[in-house]
Amino acid sequence: MSGGAPIRVGLIGSGFMGRSHAIAIRTAAAVFGLARPLVLELLADVDAAAASRAGLALGIARTTGDWRALVADPEVDLVDITTPNTLHEPMAMAAIAASKPVYCEKPLAPDAATAFRLADAAEAAGVPTFVGFNYLKNPLTRIARELVESGEIGEVWGFRGIHAEDYMTDPAALWTWRLDPKGGAGAVADLGSHIISLARFVVGDIEALSADLSTKVAERQAADGTRRKVEVDDEARALVRFTNGATGTLEASWVGTGRKMHLAFELTGSKGSVCLNMERMNELRLFISGGKLGRDGWVEIPAGPAHPDYAPFCPAPGHQLGFNEIKAIEVKAIAEALAGGPAFYPDFREAAMVQATVDAVLLSARERRWVELKELVPPAA
Repeated sequence: MSGGAPIRVGLIGSGFMGRSHAIAIRTAAAVFGLARPLVLELLADVDAAAASRAGLALGIARTTGDWRALVADPEVDLVDITTPNTLHEPMAMAAIAASKPVYCEKPLAPDAATAFRLADAAEAAGVPTFVGFNYLKNPLTRIARELVESGEIGEVWGFRGIHAEDYMTDPAALWTWRLDPKGGAGAVADLGSHIISLARFVVGDIEALSADLSTKVAERQAADGTRRKVEVDDEARALVRFTNGATGTLEASWVGTGRKMHLAFELTGSKGSVCLNMERMNELRLFISGGKLGRDGWVEIPAGPAHPDYAPFCPAPGHQLGFNEIKAIEVKAIAEALAGGPAFYPDFREAAMVQATVDAVLLSARERRWVELKELVPPAA
């Protein structure tokens, strides 16, 4: 990639996340005035016809039905993977072998061993990696972390985190690739990985946990009309201990009736507390101890231009960013990292640590015991 030239993206997959990436790539280029913006060069999908249709819909002129051809294409600088989890490893490994940076949606892999293998390969090859935990890029998420790092809420004592949605609540909903155990765990991986990533970002490393899983819908109908047993979790809950002494809970559910995007956490500290719920992602609630008797209480802080990356979208506070905007902030951070700016977070190594936490939940639930994270993390990690 020559200095100053746009970073040409090969996008693999055109579903929900593929479309989100395409929107974010164009938005970031338009909003941030990047020295080296990402541009959509080539799209790969399951076959040539599907790729052609998606290319027309997304405005990507060049398409292919072969992801291997995309990785090998000399006009592709960055490989962007938005496929089901089971396909992440071969695609990412091929990109690494071609010495091309990789942008991959979460979760990185079906299991921690695979995720660490990917991280090791990328680091050995010196290939930059980026993983799509986009809620970390919400400006108010970063303010929550700053409140911890500055000591404004004192010593962090507790973390309560949940990611609940209801897209699998209906027992008549069809069996999909998300329920295939070959792709890893269920709700704890698909949704729980987000709240794990947030917990690690705002509090720090998780040392140990004790977890329980449950499956509420025992079987579902497949597309061919047959009934298939559900072998992954619908709900997961864990007690956690952080390395810095904080304790807390993590919860994930895709059968959370009525919940559409309840990704939320509350931090309790010795001097104050913080609440952030991504269903209202532009509102951070802050409590600081020591207020005048009868006057103290929670303060609501609206997102605004004083917060990182908000102002390029809007000069006025309280006008709100959304899912696609924070995805564009993620793309902006990737572009800056590839142009020699700050290192991107989270990379494959951090995503592997998130996956190790998911695997620790599975192990704890299976063996009915506390699990230390070091049991799932290779010694060199």
